[in-house]
Amino acid sequence: MITVLEQARQAREAAAGMGLLDTAQKNEMLKAMAKALIEGQEEILQANAEDLAHAKENGVRQVMMDRLALTSQRIADMAVGVEQVAALPDPVGLTLERIERPNGLKIEKRSVPMGVVGIIFEARPNVTADAIALCVKSGNACVLRGGKEAFLSNCKIAEIMAGAAQRCGMPVGAVQLIQDTTRQSAMEMMRCNGYIDVLIPRGGAGLIRSVVENASVPVIETGVGNCHVYVDKAADLEMASKIVINGKCQRPSVCNAIETLLVHKDIADVFLPDMAKMLIEKGVALRGCDRCLALVPEMKAATEEDYATEFNDLILAVKVVDTVDDAIAHIAKYGTGHSECIVTQDQAAVEKFQKEVDAAAVYANASTRFTDGFEFGFGAEIGISTQKLHARGPMGLPALTSYKYVVTGHGQVRG
Repeated sequence: MITVLEQARQAREAAAGMGLLDTAQKNEMLKAMAKALIEGQEEILQANAEDLAHAKENGVRQVMMDRLALTSQRIADMAVGVEQVAALPDPVGLTLERIERPNGLKIEKRSVPMGVVGIIFEARPNVTADAIALCVKSGNACVLRGGKEAFLSNCKIAEIMAGAAQRCGMPVGAVQLIQDTTRQSAMEMMRCNGYIDVLIPRGGAGLIRSVVENASVPVIETGVGNCHVYVDKAADLEMASKIVINGKCQRPSVCNAIETLLVHKDIADVFLPDMAKMLIEKGVALRGCDRCLALVPEMKAATEEDYATEFNDLILAVKVVDTVDDAIAHIAKYGTGHSECIVTQDQAAVEKFQKEVDAAAVYANASTRFTDGFEFGFGAEIGISTQKLHARGPMGLPALTSYKYVVTGHGQVRG
């Protein structure tokens, strides 16, 4: 089996050629990859069926099976995502800033590819397609390491996409999928200094913590989403119910799903019983504070740990708060800087919440489920950053570039 270091070395060799591709060449590759995904869907579905069978044998939870499963529609959506990346502006070669100094030096700040982007991710095979497309459009080589649950699906997707792009002139070795899904391979990627320029983990809290703590390669921290909805005393309660149901129930295993519902005390007795009934009917297990239990006896008592947990499941922590300040304080204590929402018709409360809550995306009267590169108009995303350097929020093409200064003179020397 080829080593992680060798695959990273091959990606590094290919990166120089990737950086020289022009926009038309990259778009041709992307369109060919999108077409190949559709044409190869039967092979992909067969590989995915084997992954699903193995996952079921190993007792993988149903919500995680949902993240793993592919359908013809999901493959079609992947292909559309690749085509959308082709249609996006090229992020490379842009003049970001232009300066002319008094001595005549002309300085331009230009966007350039990162070089080699490493991505460690878990059970979602669509990440493979998103990552390859974004890296190609941004002129980067990539080294991908997926989880064992989606190994066969990832292999087939990478094989089909890389093959299509290489037939259009992509340098051989620019797309690497690590063949070893053990913990050791992830640790080796984290230490590929000189080969991998940036490492992006996509997955649960354990994976992200491991990468952040162990990597010597620069890391962009992504994803853990302990997201909240705060229903204010001035909320439209019908709107609030729809936002809560969508945020918790549409896809509970994703990072922009909500994990805690905060409710203002003045409307708790009117809102919570009906809201709880709707959630329970959809299979959501509720864990609440003492004031919640008095209104909804079916709830279990919430623990401190519940408020700090990204459940990735049909479980919701609930708390009654006295003021918008208390809601903001709760989010500051337990939130992960991902996505937070207030539901209210009080514009002053909206402005206070959006100004004071420290998160990558802060919503008023809309579901946190919109924190997504596709929904933000970025095309596919490489991840959702919860840090503040070098990128924050859904990371589209610009997040995969750096810059350099191009300086032109006519013989100037420094005195």
